[in-house]
Amino acid sequence: MQTKNIIEEKNLKLTSARKELLELFGFEKKPISFEDIKHKINMDKATFYRNVSKFESESILNSFESNDKKRYYEIQDFPHAHFICNNCNNIECLENMEPIKLEGYKIFDMIFKGICKSCNK
Repeated sequence: MQTKNIIEEKNLKLTSARKELLELFGFEKKPISFEDIKHKINMDKATFYRNVSKFESESILNSFESNDKKRYYEIQDFPHAHFICNNCNNIECLENMEPIKLEGYKIFDMIFKGICKSCNK
């Protein structure tokens, strides 16, 4: 993922905070919250949320709220489902699932909740 290209395609100003966030989101393999990365970034909470909000409005990031009442973000690269464990709150991307199609609807994300493999043992 080329951070500069994404920013230029959306006609946004390339700031150090935006560059840092996009590179971090591009590196992560699953959705992350502010609490997951606050020790890895050089910005305050307001700057983080202002930038992720802009990225969401420009269809760069997707987000959803989990069982722990935190908002999780990820790069909007392709629609896929997520599984959230009701026991440990672990979030998994379910990329190998066939997308569900509903006539007349446009689906961006699906969230399944239950007990994960680890907790189910």
